[in-house]
Amino acid sequence: MSNLNVLVSGCGIAGSVFVSWLLRAYPNANITIIERDPSLRLTGASVDIRSSAVDIIKWMGAEQEIRNQTTNEEGMQVVDANGHAVATLRATGRSDIQSFTSEFEIFRGALAKIFIDPIIKRVRLIFDECVDHFEQHDDGVVVTLAKSKEVKTYDLLVAADGLGSKIRGTMLNSNPQEQLYDEGVHIAYFTIKSDLLQGGRLAKGYNATGGRAVFLRPDPDPAGRTRGNLMTVTTSGDIETKERLNSALREGNESYMKLMEEMFRDVGWLAPEVLQGMRESDDFYCSLFGQIRSPRIHHGRVVLLGDAGYATPGFGTSLAIIGGYVLAGELLSHPGDVQTALKRYEEIVLPFAKNSQGGGNAMQLLNPQTLWGIRIRNAIFGFVTSTKLDRLAMAVASALGFTEKKISMPDYQWPAESR
Repeated sequence: MSNLNVLVSGCGIAGSVFVSWLLRAYPNANITIIERDPSLRLTGASVDIRSSAVDIIKWMGAEQEIRNQTTNEEGMQVVDANGHAVATLRATGRSDIQSFTSEFEIFRGALAKIFIDPIIKRVRLIFDECVDHFEQHDDGVVVTLAKSKEVKTYDLLVAADGLGSKIRGTMLNSNPQEQLYDEGVHIAYFTIKSDLLQGGRLAKGYNATGGRAVFLRPDPDPAGRTRGNLMTVTTSGDIETKERLNSALREGNESYMKLMEEMFRDVGWLAPEVLQGMRESDDFYCSLFGQIRSPRIHHGRVVLLGDAGYATPGFGTSLAIIGGYVLAGELLSHPGDVQTALKRYEEIVLPFAKNSQGGGNAMQLLNPQTLWGIRIRNAIFGFVTSTKLDRLAMAVASALGFTEKKISMPDYQWPAESR
């Protein structure tokens, strides 16, 4: 299977990690990556790396480069309408037990570049392209591309095409939205061209009534910038607000910015400066904070990877790294038997992903709708952090061996890298 012929749809973190490990397993593999964007998307908000993904980046030899490019965020500070600190949750300084701020807090674009750079000259990379349709056969999957209309047979089609994966919908014979679990959270992301944190390394978060929240996170750019987020958390019964947000999402960035200006103009704190920064930003984007709960992540020679199969806000980047590693590892362990490799990949990754997703209304509890609810939450946060109960709990957990849960996976026997 040294000449394994693979098509990967999506040039993000999941696809790049998978290809990196697949090339270690099969250096002569023929790999085509198609990307719907016209160029590499090297933008995005900060992401983090946790659990088994920390081990994987070490095995890739990427740990130090990732550390070199972290945002240097030291923790999260909850503030009130006057900007006064209510509670401060600091980073733990360790990778086995992490707080809100990870030891590997890095902007998505920087992480994607670290993963894609070593492989970009070893693959066929096609931009502004996506899969139109595919047909499965015993000996391969025949894929037709949307723009060029190229038709080609591959041993494997990897869908790393994100939350709204069209390939997932075709594979499951359903609307891709049917696998989307709406957590009732919408977020706008953008870079503010001034340092609203005034050189501070603590991120700051402020909640107002109606489930509205403003977050500012440090950006190490020497020019002085801030990463801004506007988050709205709706309850299951607030159909009207949810539909307004979803409608603005469908209409595009301008509609969504106008809605944010309407919804956040009276929340207080630094909202006017943040809204102005949103308008002046060059990288605004908005999205639904949702999970993908797919009943299966492979069928025949088609497999779902990363957000396409198990999007999990807060843990999605780590799952993408883990999924890419395991998928390549199973293809290494089952040479000449793609379908068995995909079956094993699903058996290992899907239960872990489902367990990581959890359920319930955690975001609604953490972001109350009422002033009374916000005051209670702030009082709890303030007590826990001022008495250092959060640090004590982590220290006790570490001493007892309770660290971040890791995936149970085989010890893959990787060939030595050729230099």
